[in-house]
Amino acid sequence: MMFSDYLFDMIAISWFVLIWAGYSYYADYHSQKYPTLSSTLDLYRGDWMRRVLMRENRIADASVLGNLERNGAFFASSSLLIMAGILTAIGYADEAMAIFQDLPIVANNGRTMWELKLATLLIVFVYSFFKFTWSMRQYNFCSVLVGSAPLVNEEKVSPAARKAFANSAAELANLAGDTFNLGLRSYYYALAVLAWFIHPIAFIVATTAVVVILYQREFYSKALWVLRSGKSFDEEK
Repeated sequence: MMFSDYLFDMIAISWFVLIWAGYSYYADYHSQKYPTLSSTLDLYRGDWMRRVLMRENRIADASVLGNLERNGAFFASSSLLIMAGILTAIGYADEAMAIFQDLPIVANNGRTMWELKLATLLIVFVYSFFKFTWSMRQYNFCSVLVGSAPLVNEEKVSPAARKAFANSAAELANLAGDTFNLGLRSYYYALAVLAWFIHPIAFIVATTAVVVILYQREFYSKALWVLRSGKSFDEEK
């Protein structure tokens, strides 16, 4: 493998890490000042938990939390299956490289770089697994909170205590949703890593494209417009 090829690969992986970390910080920071999908959903979760305290029957709330938890379980199990496939590919690196070398558009960088690419992909899915499982646990904690919510006619619970409970439950649901979102983003970034098997430049382009897509969906999507049309962001702020 030539030094220039190695340099290209190092630039590509550095760009990938920089973009991932940079966008995560940017999205989190700007969601505190501007309406995004995450911040708008936070407002709806706050309304949800306040309405939980107005209902005697909370079966529907428990069902919604169960569905959210199952979504995390699905992606966590998918991450495990993908990790198993990647580990298998590492064990059969020579055979896999032989298949890819027949494709004219795929760069041939040697076994070491091939294993580095697979290792990078593996790390992305390990990250996603931890995020999804932590999201599941947080939704589980939220289910416990909903189960322990004060009853509508429970006079010994003060309005201040009810408000504090709703805020805590909403914040926990927000944390679970944000963690799930981070896990879901990693799937997008994993698609970018796949482009690395073609060429480092394709990896850089794919990484940039993924961030552009994530940015558009988080800040300017039609889904955000619909959510904002039913909630005054400025008033809640």
